Amino acid sequence: MIRRYDFLVIGGGIAGISFALKAAQYGKVALLCKTNLHESNTAFAQGGIASVTYAPDTFAKHIKDTLIAGDEHCWLPAVEQVVCNAPTQIDELINWQTDFDKNEDGKFDLHKEGGHSEFRILHHADNTGYEIQESLIERLHKHKEIDVFENYFAIEILTQHHLGDIVTHHYPNIECYGVYALNQKSNHIHTFLSKITMLATGGIGGVYAATTNPEIATGDGIAMVHRARGVVKDMEFVQFHPTALYSPGDRPTYLITEAMRGYGAVLRTQDGKEFMQKYDRRGSLAPRDIVSRAIDNEMKVRGENFVYLDVTHKNADNTQSHFPNIYQKCLEKGIDITKDYIPVSPCEHYLCGGIDVDLNGRTSINRLYAAGECSRTGLHGANRLASNSLIEAIVYADKSAKDAAQIIDKLTFNEQIPAWNDDGTSLPEEMVLITQSFREVEQIMSSYVGIVRSNLRLQRALTRLNILYQETESLFGRSVVSREICELRNVISVAYLIIKQAIARKESRGLHYTIDYPKKNQLSN
Repeated sequence: MIRRYDFLVIGGGIAGISFALKAAQYGKVALLCKTNLHESNTAFAQGGIASVTYAPDTFAKHIKDTLIAGDEHCWLPAVEQVVCNAPTQIDELINWQTDFDKNEDGKFDLHKEGGHSEFRILHHADNTGYEIQESLIERLHKHKEIDVFENYFAIEILTQHHLGDIVTHHYPNIECYGVYALNQKSNHIHTFLSKITMLATGGIGGVYAATTNPEIATGDGIAMVHRARGVVKDMEFVQFHPTALYSPGDRPTYLITEAMRGYGAVLRTQDGKEFMQKYDRRGSLAPRDIVSRAIDNEMKVRGENFVYLDVTHKNADNTQSHFPNIYQKCLEKGIDITKDYIPVSPCEHYLCGGIDVDLNGRTSINRLYAAGECSRTGLHGANRLASNSLIEAIVYADKSAKDAAQIIDKLTFNEQIPAWNDDGTSLPEEMVLITQSFREVEQIMSSYVGIVRSNLRLQRALTRLNILYQETESLFGRSVVSREICELRNVISVAYLIIKQAIARKESRGLHYTIDYPKKNQLSN
């Protein structure tokens, strides 16, 4: 089956939906969602969304905080664009019925998080992402120019490669004509032709054994662009959130928002002693890379699996009011956060790199845009400042929609794209092979490509991963396409990019810390 749309959006989080809503002014839109609209990284974002709102905060302060957190690796034009456009996009979200908490005087109840010099985090209790997601979904369903396809899995973006051309890294003017997508209910592969395609496929948490991401976060967009010979950058900068609830076996791992430390929570070792002051003058409110390495170091030195987050000294009623979902989740685990310490440990959370884009969200592949966590805008540099991700996603979705509107009327569909060919394939011999390979990727990345790295660990990871790559490509070549085999291919591609770009970086910077190139006054293990 062939479907034709002016705009094709892959992904149903804040970046994908907001782009669809804005692009629908200029043409017909199809939005493909891997599962359903309620399951996205956006919905899992607890803390909030950063924007300069009231004095004494300023754009200059927000820009400076972002640059410091990014460890001198941010792209200044991207930082300035996101920070200066944030208030306008916050107003847009409010117009779309997103509800941010306010104080008794009617002003927004702003939080302060690690690395921020001022209170600038707008939030809805401790489930801001869910509130944004639900308001966007409601708006989406009311729009007549947008068709939503749930349970459609994008397999490949369509380029000259599918016309028989040999596409290499040096191939000029690669273009995207749409995607092949698997209808997971019928198991049929449909061709979606488009004039403009937006990738908003989210994160890569599925590459690691423990992650705060939902299971659908397998780096699909990044892997597709990599296979199409597009530019992918800064994959070595994987952010581990310092405070995920320590509960072995839970997937995704439950996040304890950064806002709790901004509220006054303190990190302690299992014997009750504070320790962050040894590592940074900002203590528990240091940026995430510093706090994660500090916790990792304390656990390794002591031979323990977690540290504690202590919020028991704060007013119990206020704590329950500010963090109702965290309070309830911990209570289910037998932890009353108003009386008990919360066991936490670092966990994979966010990717700062991804598909390289310009200030308008254009990728290196013509007619293809990217926004949200799958993109590398340059905003985050080597380490993301807390709560900058949601605002980045909607700012770039807005810029992309406006840019695409300028060229959409000049584009046509490429009718030469052939239907998907699965001749000579059969069902996978054993699903256990796919499942086991998935677990092996997670183990390789968690053991060798985590918070602290070394040349030896990275080379070992690359060697192990190459075996899995060869096995998986062979299996893919003789199997009927399934979501499982495609996700496995994607996590292997993403893992490869993380390792290769980590090996290439001969320094410790931000989230990439290697004992072979230690940075002065930083930790090694």
